[in-house]
Amino acid sequence: MAKYNITEKKVKEAAYRTLVNPQLMDELKEKILYVIVMQKKYKDKDYSAKKLAEDLGTNTRYISAVVNVQFHMNYTSFVNKFRIEEAMTIMVDKRYQSLTMEEVSDMVGFANRQSFYASFFKFLNMTPRDYRMKHFETHPSQKVKRSKKKRQHV
Repeated sequence: MAKYNITEKKVKEAAYRTLVNPQLMDELKEKILYVIVMQKKYKDKDYSAKKLAEDLGTNTRYISAVVNVQFHMNYTSFVNKFRIEEAMTIMVDKRYQSLTMEEVSDMVGFANRQSFYASFFKFLNMTPRDYRMKHFETHPSQKVKRSKKKRQHV
């Protein structure tokens, strides 16, 4: 007799995804991209799907449906994707090399370091620190040399 009773998981299509007609879905997709990307609302730690829905004059179910169908992820992952992309740019920029990961995390809109690390690892399968180190290993000329302060004897 089998020890485990394993049944195949049934893939169920969320009913609300079909509530949004294709024309409205395309319209909302463009508006969502405009607000999140062009207005850089992803940098706002408190910018929720609810606030986005209010700004666009719709409801969170529609926002969720559009993000799921058009971008194949949930709202949080969608927003975090843009945060991670900006963090990657910041981390390899000479001007920002002195920033800590917490400062980078804060600049791109994460509420805390833990959520930044978790999201970063989810998207790139490496930590932010590993990403920065790997970049400077492959592009050593971009690394800024930090000068050591000379001690002054008094």
